[in-house]
Parts: sequence; C-alpha cells; structure tokens
Amino acid sequence: MTILCVRFQLPSADEAALPALLELLEEFTPVVEALPPDGALADLRGAERYFGRSAVELASVIRVRALALHGVDCVIGAGPGPMSARMALRGARPGVTCAVPEGGVREFLAEKPVVALPGVGTATARTLCEYGLDTLGRVAVAPLSTLQRLVGARTGRELHDKANGVDRGRVVPNAVSRSLATERPFGRDELDPDRHRRALLSAAGELGARLRAVEKVCRTLTLTVRYADRSATTRSRTLGEPTAHSAALTRTAYGLYEALGLQRARVRAIALRAEALGPADQASHQLTFDPVDEKVRRIEEVADRVRAKFGPEAVKPGTLAA
Repeated sequence: MTILCVRFQLPSADEAALPALLELLEEFTPVVEALPPDGALADLRGAERYFGRSAVELASVIRVRALALHGVDCVIGAGPGPMSARMALRGARPGVTCAVPEGGVREFLAEKPVVALPGVGTATARTLCEYGLDTLGRVAVAPLSTLQRLVGARTGRELHDKANGVDRGRVVPNAVSRSLATERPFGRDELDPDRHRRALLSAAGELGARLRAVEKVCRTLTLTVRYADRSATTRSRTLGEPTAHSAALTRTAYGLYEALGLQRARVRAIALRAEALGPADQASHQLTFDPVDEKVRRIEEVADRVRAKFGPEAVKPGTLAA
C-alpha cells in the first residue's frame, strides 16, 4: 500500500483551511494531489522507505498531527493505487484506516456494486445490471468483448481493467488555486428536490460572480452531493466552452444533478466546484443571437458593478435568473 486518500473533516467546505493541511501532507511526501474542498491523495512510496514505516502507520501519524496542529480529524483510505485508495476511503472512519492490501484489490472489489467504481455513472450501471453484471466481481470475469459491446470499446476496457484491480492512475501534484468551490449545507437532511435545485442555483450564481471578479473562466464543473450517512457522490462535466456565465453554470449543475437520478435522497449538503480555470480574456464565446441570454449577461455585468461598489452582499447570488 503506497497511496493514501485523505478526507479532512472540516466543519464546512472551507477552502482556506485546506492549503495548511496539504502542507502537513507535504512534510511526508512532495507528491500530493489536492481534492478540494476537503481531501487529498498522497503517494508515500518514498516516505515508506525514508521513515521506515508502512503507509498505514504513516496515516496514523498524519491523523494525530492534523488533530494536534489544526484541530481537524480525518478519515483515510490506503491502497496500492489511487482508485483502490479512493474506494477504501468509503470504508474508513475516524481513528481507523481502511487499507486494501497489495495483490488483494480484486478480492476487495468483488462484492461491491458496479456503481461504486469511480467513473461509473447511473446510465452505465443500469446497462450492466440489466445483463446481470451488478457487482464488480461479475464484471471482472465477464468477457472483455461483452463489456465493450455493452458500454463501448474504451469504456469497456477501462471497466474490465479496474474491476480486475488494474489501476493505471497516478497522483498528480496540483494547486488548490486552480479551482473555486462553494457549498450549500442544509439545516436538516433535505428530501425536497426543489430545495436541492434552489441550492444549486445559488451556488452556481456565487461561482459565476467569483469567477468574473477574478477574470477567470472554468472548463469543468464538479457537483458533490453529501448524504445523511456521510457518504457522497461526485460527478464532473466538461463545459461546451469555458465560461463564467452563471446561467450556463446553473444549466450544467442541473444536468449533473438530474443525471444522479436521486430518489428521495436525504441530502446534507450540495457543493459545486469550478475547475480547469483560465484567463477570461483568452476564452472564446459562441454567439447565440438569443436575446434572453444576452439580457442575462448584461444584467450580470450590472450586478458585478454593484458588488464591486457596495460589496459582495449587495446582490445575492442566484437571484438574477437561471
């Protein structure tokens, strides 16, 4: 086991606290990949040799230091690769690291539902389940040609490899500043889809305003839905064109939410993250000749000027239009 997947239990999705916690991980290894708003991957291959301790032992040290120095507990999954570490995280709890042993990834995955595999969405899972491939163990022994016929050549091969424990992923050091995020927690576990959508509207409006304020556009939008049992679902979508337009971000957020197919889910919080940021002055915009869209963009410009003059609370995000 060489990879740790760490989720810090922050009181809220406060990005300001994450850089300091990443620096704590970098005391053990320079190969740290931020997973905002509250997590990270860490490759400990060199650290295991340097400190003479296993990844699980180092995970205990990291947990103690996070509590002692920052007052933040964490849950940690460990595995031989990023995929297994991410999946192990789901079985971890504070004080107990869930570890997947080297050579035991396939056995660890065998009984898990196919939808638990990162990158498998509801549509793909539904297709596989219709043919009795409802667990990763069954997917692992299915002929590659069958999987490719069901879900496509590339997806089928990736699914076959991952179900058999083949993980070609790697930890890529990055920077938190390459993204912006916001979260909308609910006062109680929320069942109402309309309230979920209102939270998405507000979050997308805030992201758009923040992107425009720093003259950035995003290429990718990521939705994270946290549930009452502390589990979470994360989905990402690449936008048709880089944008900071709140209406475009809202439409994408709605699409991500609807693709989850949640049925009376008890949602604790909804978070949106704008990723792959770039300079707004280098982004192209496809003209739509849609008077409604152009009107909304002009309203956004006026609202941004009001915020610049009177402060961010002068115009509430999500109050313009979706």
